[in-house]
Amino acid sequence: MSESNLKIWILASRPKTLPAALAPVLIGTAMAYEASGFHLLSCIAATIGALLIQIGTNFANDYYDFKKGADEGERLGPTRVTQSGMVSPSIMKKATYFVFTLALLSGVYLVFRGGWPIVIIGLSSILFGILYTGGPYPLGYNGLADIFVLIFFGPVAVGGTYYVQTLEINYIVLLAGLSPGLFSVAILTVNNLRDIENDKKVGKKTLAVRFGASYARFQYTASVAIGMLISLIIVFYISDKYYLLISLFTLIVALPLIRKVYTIKGRELNNVLASTGKLLLLYSLLFSIGWLI
Repeated sequence: MSESNLKIWILASRPKTLPAALAPVLIGTAMAYEASGFHLLSCIAATIGALLIQIGTNFANDYYDFKKGADEGERLGPTRVTQSGMVSPSIMKKATYFVFTLALLSGVYLVFRGGWPIVIIGLSSILFGILYTGGPYPLGYNGLADIFVLIFFGPVAVGGTYYVQTLEINYIVLLAGLSPGLFSVAILTVNNLRDIENDKKVGKKTLAVRFGASYARFQYTASVAIGMLISLIIVFYISDKYYLLISLFTLIVALPLIRKVYTIKGRELNNVLASTGKLLLLYSLLFSIGWLI
């Protein structure tokens, strides 16, 4: 593969969205380690699987949005390689299923270790990754993507990571999973707020389109705020985990982003989207450190 081709596929993988895949694995692994259940091979396999599913979903979005005409007109977000002609639709479709196949293969070991729950998690994650923009009733076109993101990038990802290492699960782990899920919803919300006008034109009924820009700004603020407060709720239930409160320092980074969401629009929101991904990773790192202290 030439250097130029590699750059195209890196662009298609949308690196700025990958913190949404890594963050829940980080939290789930930290909680498993504290429970004396850390398992290196499972951790590695879960990380690879999460990244591949995220990349496969991004490839599917690139392909299906092109097929549905959602990328027509002036694009405000990062370049879509299918729409721009850098990759043909047939190649992108093959690449999508190739990456999802790799994700399945990376999960074979996890299935042997964790059994049928991992089969359900893996297959449903891939299925909804395709249905996000594909199929007869795509989630992203009907305002249901936010629920998918909250669940699969939150409790499912954190709980699944914890389970394959410890072979058990509890409600605190699932509660902790709401944080990365909510931050990921915030990332999606910025994306939808940025594209609201074009989405209206192509009939893409995101929540931002259905309820308006003011609602989207409120949703972003609420997602970030509640996401950070999850650690406070956990401390209420487990008082000796008060070091988790160091994760609230992410508020220093979050406040300027919230202000920007209310004061800028269009292409300028690309920086907010990327910064929200970094905010998610920072929160997850601080949460993990606080959990382990």
